[in-house]
Amino acid sequence: PVAEDPVLALRFHELFGLLTAPEAGPAIEEYLLRTLMRVARHHAVRPPYRERCAPQVRRVRQYLDEFPEAATSLADLAALAGVSRFQLIRGFARDVGMTPHAYLVQVRLRLVRRLLGTGISPAEAALRAGFADQSHMTRAFVRQFGVTPGRYRAAVI
Repeated sequence: PVAEDPVLALRFHELFGLLTAPEAGPAIEEYLLRTLMRVARHHAVRPPYRERCAPQVRRVRQYLDEFPEAATSLADLAALAGVSRFQLIRGFARDVGMTPHAYLVQVRLRLVRRLLGTGISPAEAALRAGFADQSHMTRAFVRQFGVTPGRYRAAVI
């Protein structure tokens, strides 16, 4: 998106001036952070992540973090939270920024990445992380990290 913001334009101009100055040092970092803060404050597309979650959402997040490999339905998660499926999806998306399923996929992918780092095969990592099969895990892994699980494993071990 395009932002028509004269103050932001001036800050970018000054930032680029600092980048070319040999003696700028720590001033570059400070100016970059101030510029990014202005972008976030005045031109963010969505509100920043809320650190606090509703107790129901926190329970579901904790469960998904602790048991990513478990085959869990939305109805199970809603029962755990004590709310309807619709309330869970709305509350989770509001507090976490994504649906419970999207969050679960990310938790599983982080687990796969850790497992691959220990030398476990992609097929075994997919199984241990709770993916239906290796191809499903591979598609999600490439979408998230931009590299296949096999290449990731070869690079880190």
